[in-house]
Amino acid sequence: MENWQIQKAKNQFSDLVRKAQEKGPQTITRHGKAEAVLLSMKDYRNLMKKQESLTEFFRRSPLYGATLDLERKKEAGREVEL
Repeated sequence: MENWQIQKAKNQFSDLVRKAQEKGPQTITRHGKAEAVLLSMKDYRNLMKKQESLTEFFRRSPLYGATLDLERKKEAGREVEL
């Protein structure tokens, strides 16, 4: 990601947009501090597309519908020295 001082970004806006399209997000700085990011429309749409819910994620799992044996064993277990 390339950094652009705000004045340079203003003066070379066409170049800034072209670089965002070709090389990815471009950072705009003011007094050395990042203030904004310019994205291509493609990157913006990818960022904004709806994310699936956790429930949908688990439903797509190849294990969806598999039965699990969750019964607890009644044995005492092992002895532990403290």
